[in-house]
Amino acid sequence: MKSAASKVMLEYRDGKIFTEQELAALFNSVGWISGKYPQQLVKAMQGSATVFSAWDGEKLVGLINVLDDGAMAAYIHCLLVQPEYHGKGVGSTLVQMVREKYKNYLYLALVAEERKNIPFYEKLGFTAETRSTPMMIMNREFDAADNTEQ
Repeated sequence: MKSAASKVMLEYRDGKIFTEQELAALFNSVGWISGKYPQQLVKAMQGSATVFSAWDGEKLVGLINVLDDGAMAAYIHCLLVQPEYHGKGVGSTLVQMVREKYKNYLYLALVAEERKNIPFYEKLGFTAETRSTPMMIMNREFDAADNTEQ
């Protein structure tokens, strides 16, 4: 699928074909700590149910991945867009691709980890869930060298 994004012709792909370096560059461009763990990023994306990506030629400029249960619930885990491509419809296009794929699921959920992103997601049809609170445990001892196949 091709889309014009402010004079930039991007290609949107459905698939899990990218290198450690491409993923690390994208994650690091938005300041996500997971960019420090490129091997785990590749493994995580390969283990995702769905990965859509946006490319400007050979440059990975956007990515969304989804975890799902195969029938009722799907969770957008990551949505990243290189900063120089913000405001050009890349994130919106990636979310719309996910919404189309999961249109028959009961739930499509995400956690907006930064409050400043809430208006973006609301514009795309998401609403804040007031009856629940996202919770997590972040393993502060995580070390990429210690996370090998078990």
